[in-house]
Amino acid sequence: MTDRDPRTSSMRAPGTGSFFRERPEQPLEVSSRLVHRSSRRDVLLFGAGAVVTLVGTGSLLPQATLGRLGLAPTNQDRTKREWLLNEALRLDDDIAEALYSRDRMVPTYDKTRITPLKNNYNGATPDPGYIPEWRLILDGLASGVTRSLSIRNLLTSFSVHDQVTRLVCVEGWSAVAWWSGLRFGDLVHAYPPVSQAKWARVESSVNVDATGNRDPYFVSLDLATACHSQTLLATNLNGQPLTVEHGAPLRLVAPMKLGLKNVKAITRISYAAEEPMDYWATRGYSRYDGL
Repeated sequence: MTDRDPRTSSMRAPGTGSFFRERPEQPLEVSSRLVHRSSRRDVLLFGAGAVVTLVGTGSLLPQATLGRLGLAPTNQDRTKREWLLNEALRLDDDIAEALYSRDRMVPTYDKTRITPLKNNYNGATPDPGYIPEWRLILDGLASGVTRSLSIRNLLTSFSVHDQVTRLVCVEGWSAVAWWSGLRFGDLVHAYPPVSQAKWARVESSVNVDATGNRDPYFVSLDLATACHSQTLLATNLNGQPLTVEHGAPLRLVAPMKLGLKNVKAITRISYAAEEPMDYWATRGYSRYDGL
């Protein structure tokens, strides 16, 4: 038996000190001129960044706050502020679109997790009188022919899929709901759009404003999102046919998008190569609205 405990003995390399011993730091000489130049550059960059930040964020302060500071904006200042906000939204949209993956699935839930879903029509809930004459119009098709489909056409021609997903509203609330309907992608494959199409305009012409006047609602939807396996053209909510409050007889359910993209009572889908207009984007909101 050895008189050394191997658990406490030092490991030594031949002809050296302790293998794990910390070596002394080696002095490194740096020119004082280089240190001065680097320090000056860092200060200048920090100062420039601070100025840009102050100017940028300052321009976004409320008008009343700027007035108290003696910095009441001119019309030109307001134009610049709007431009800055629009550019920030555009950059956010571009990044979200670049990071989008058709293979990424949003979470699904057990039916015990279902929560109440608000009737959140953009304006007032429309009168149900439109339902008997309802048709879905498809245009921008490769065939060059505009198609008109009834709800019976859709239910007898396509498989129905179920999913329990969360609808997230830009207002800050969300709800888990059980949706049933046909996959948007199945409709795209059955009625192919023109070859160069990358976008769909999804429209609800039965939308009305708060005073009851007609206010057609429309959104732009990229075809990559339309063909995602969790994007549905829903006909049922929580096991029952859609009511008028929730977009009867057909509504868009794209759980990877904010709720304002999830059009109720769809009446027309038009395919196009260029991004179409979007109801809220024309009013200063984001156009992509991805989660």
